Amino acid sequence: MSIFSFKPALLVLADGTTYQGYSCGATGTTFGEVVFNTGMTGYQEVMTDPSYCGQIVTFTYPELGNTGINPEDDESHQPHIKGVIARNICDRPSNWRSTQSLPDYLKQHNIIAIYGIDTRDLTRRLRISGAMNGAISTETLDPEQLLIQLRTVPSMAGLNLVKEVTTKEVYEWHESTNSEWEFSPKASLADKEKYTVVAIDFGIKRNILRRLASYGCKVIVVPANTPPEEILKYNPDGIFLSNGPGDPSAVAEGIATAKALLEAKKPTFGICMGHQILGLSLGAQTFKLKFGHRGLNQPAGLKQKVEITSQNHGFAVTEESLGADVEITHLNLNDRTVAGLKHKNLPFFSVQYHPEASPGPHDADYLFEQFVKLMRDNK
Repeated sequence: MSIFSFKPALLVLADGTTYQGYSCGATGTTFGEVVFNTGMTGYQEVMTDPSYCGQIVTFTYPELGNTGINPEDDESHQPHIKGVIARNICDRPSNWRSTQSLPDYLKQHNIIAIYGIDTRDLTRRLRISGAMNGAISTETLDPEQLLIQLRTVPSMAGLNLVKEVTTKEVYEWHESTNSEWEFSPKASLADKEKYTVVAIDFGIKRNILRRLASYGCKVIVVPANTPPEEILKYNPDGIFLSNGPGDPSAVAEGIATAKALLEAKKPTFGICMGHQILGLSLGAQTFKLKFGHRGLNQPAGLKQKVEITSQNHGFAVTEESLGADVEITHLNLNDRTVAGLKHKNLPFFSVQYHPEASPGPHDADYLFEQFVKLMRDNK
């Protein structure tokens, strides 16, 4: 993409650092927490993942947009990110599934993007100083003026963004993973008996729903503020706590609901924010990571087994706050933070990463089978 065919754009961080680049999306100004994702693929899944609500994503892979955009890879009905930062963006994709270029997609959905900056330097700064708020603008090119505006933006810590992404109405999900893409023989041979799962939507991804359906689940998706008594009226075989954006400790209603549901002792499975919500409902605490874990090759495990996992989170469960009745099943092997837990006596478990692998490796897909087994044994 020629840098001469686009308008100039400015990126300003909360610490006053500035980067001058070029616009390749919508025009205007956007604010959010600047984070980085190290994945070499999956930019469309990242942009449409509700967990990225409120964030401006720096893609460390040097060229974005090569495979274009297609309607099948969306993880929700629209993009949720506040902005895109890239080294270079391709406006002429080459892929048989592509129906649109990335720049056209960004403009269609009013997403502001900047490219042409040194993303290695930016990523290094975020690793050293930590994730921080930032602004991208194509209209305010004075760094001091943009920084003044940026200082009014609230920190991600203490921010409840679930209400912005959760479903407004209850719905059932039936679609399983497309047979051409199915990678697990155990899923394709799943027990035909249907298990009713109520999924509490804190910002759920479509491929999580597809994996649950592939393993024989009838999935009922409910808003995050659904009272526990309403959830139990569906007589579910299991409860699923989904991923989502923001600070998990600020989702007071979700924590209270999960805590009440645990009294029913239904098999419960949490992913990402759902993992944090489960931990909080069991009496643990969470904390904000310096720059988070966002990428496709995060090692997680314990003892003799390592899984390469897809992760996207900026908060983690505090290990020291876990009760004696909770067992750690996985650690992030880069920084030894809690990446998985289970109750020692009751059918509750969760992981900090994304076993649906969209995008990412399939090492952890067995967790969906494990959830089904818990429901079968409990039933």
